[in-house]
Amino acid sequence: MKSLHLAGLDDTDKLLPLVAAFHAEQGFDTDADHQSAAVQPLLEGSPHGAIWLIGPRRAPVGYLCITFGWSLEFGGLDGIVDELYIRPAVRKRGMGFEALNGICKAMKDAGIKALHLEAERTDDRLQRFYRRARFVGREDYMYMSRML
Repeated sequence: MKSLHLAGLDDTDKLLPLVAAFHAEQGFDTDADHQSAAVQPLLEGSPHGAIWLIGPRRAPVGYLCITFGWSLEFGGLDGIVDELYIRPAVRKRGMGFEALNGICKAMKDAGIKALHLEAERTDDRLQRFYRRARFVGREDYMYMSRML
């Protein structure tokens, strides 16, 4: 996919402002040090996840982060769409949808059995976007978290 590029260490300066913007928009209580420490291992090639830049490599308009795990239920490697962000000024032009579909195809080709993501229960617009990309809610299931 032409508008989706695997991010590496040389992309740090382009990626971190996007991460900061997403975290601010979502109200996440993170600072620049936290954000840098969180993305650094993935940019260095950690097997636990990867980040892709969306749009032109020299001037990306967003990013997509996938983390990896193992699922007995799904029969192997699975992934979580941890973060998907498109700059507000260029939203609703299909880039997020194209990136999500492109990453789904790439993950399937790489042997990933399922991709998961989460959306706020009250965000109907976001849920419609994910459903359009063929993600479905699992009846009687919800993500639950415990901070460690």
